Amino acid sequence: MARKISLREFQEHLATRLGGGGSERAASLLGFQAGNERWLANLSDSGEIVSLPPLTPAPLTQPWFAGLANIRGVLYAVSDFSAFLGGEATPRNAQSRLLLIGARHGVNAALLVNRLLGLRNVDALAPAPAAGDAPAWAGEDFTDNEGQRWRRLDVARLLVDEQFLEIGA
Repeated sequence: MARKISLREFQEHLATRLGGGGSERAASLLGFQAGNERWLANLSDSGEIVSLPPLTPAPLTQPWFAGLANIRGVLYAVSDFSAFLGGEATPRNAQSRLLLIGARHGVNAALLVNRLLGLRNVDALAPAPAAGDAPAWAGEDFTDNEGQRWRRLDVARLLVDEQFLEIGA
């Protein structure tokens, strides 16, 4: 019987293979959409991607805090990333996904996103001027060959951001 591996191990293996053995510039990134914005997250930070499970609402929280999700017996704090950015709430439909971002950093956090946009190679993107109002956890800006604008998400910085951590209303 073939050795079973977890999805996380598979994603880490895939990130290593796509990254050419650890080169940060050549590493593939996971693209996702939050509201009308396109974001990129390192595969090593993106953790697992799951279809939207039932969410348990939490009273007296920020409007962008979507609630708690039980993923295989582990509770995750789910933040609607589009609403956190100040946009519209993410529709909860067949395209919506949870991006489990905190496992590598010891935090059970998940981002509710509109949809996944697949893998992107940073070498295939052109640097773009940074927006002046970008938060500290927003990394470099890029454009792709179709003129679409992308912003890189620094997961480690997001997970320690005071506004992100303060879910109480």
